[in-house]
Amino acid sequence: MTTTLAETFNAIILAGDRGPRDPLIKEAGVSCKALVPVSGRPMVLRVLDALGSASCVGKRFVCGDSSRLRGQNPELDALIAGGNVHWLENQASPSLSAQAALQALPSDQPVLLTTADHALLTPQMVDFFCTQAVETGRDVVAGVARADAVAAAFPEGRRTVTRLRDVAYCGCNLFAFLTPDASHAVTFWRRVEEQRKHPLKIVKSLGFLAVLRYLLGRLTLEEGLERMSALMHAHAGVVWMLTPEAAVDVDKLDDWTLAESILVRQREARAETAFH
Repeated sequence: MTTTLAETFNAIILAGDRGPRDPLIKEAGVSCKALVPVSGRPMVLRVLDALGSASCVGKRFVCGDSSRLRGQNPELDALIAGGNVHWLENQASPSLSAQAALQALPSDQPVLLTTADHALLTPQMVDFFCTQAVETGRDVVAGVARADAVAAAFPEGRRTVTRLRDVAYCGCNLFAFLTPDASHAVTFWRRVEEQRKHPLKIVKSLGFLAVLRYLLGRLTLEEGLERMSALMHAHAGVVWMLTPEAAVDVDKLDDWTLAESILVRQREARAETAFH
């Protein structure tokens, strides 16, 4: 693979949500989840800030519902109108949105995919992930964080944990598509998404023995990556994120409270360091 950081990443932000009835949207009094304010700033702008300050990111794209996101925030509208941020219309599902976005971009340039609710994302996280993703030599790479580190840092938070025989991890909503073959991963994602209401079909897709080994706690991370690579026809890998904040997204009311409290603690820590 010839991808290097000299070939800057195109960055896509998926800004879809569950609709205006989402309790988080209703509580925040906004038109869509991407505009929920965290520390007074809409989440999608916080993510755009992080991507804009990251050295490995070139063009930034927001993929959302224009009827609910466009015309709602003057700063976002100005970024799009000025060509600093590019707009992509949301599709019927996250996988379809990702697929359409990837098809709209050059296949010979690496792509970073994240979400608008990644409110604690920083330029340092972005550069670390992209650098490490390139070094894996894989086609498609996901960011993950060790579950014990996330739980130790935020014992009040409740994160989804995947437990394997050799490790337990939390997802970080960071994905790198590094080669043309990486598009196969989105095709597979779409197939699983279409089968989500039919668990037996998903088991058939993944392979009964692999699912059984996972349920019995006998599947290792490397075995899981090998199985996924074979199913997707793309070599899959992971990057272990060093900052537990990378595993925090704002999907529920409790997440919103947690993100706000983390930023307060960070500000207090910086103030104390400056004082001394």
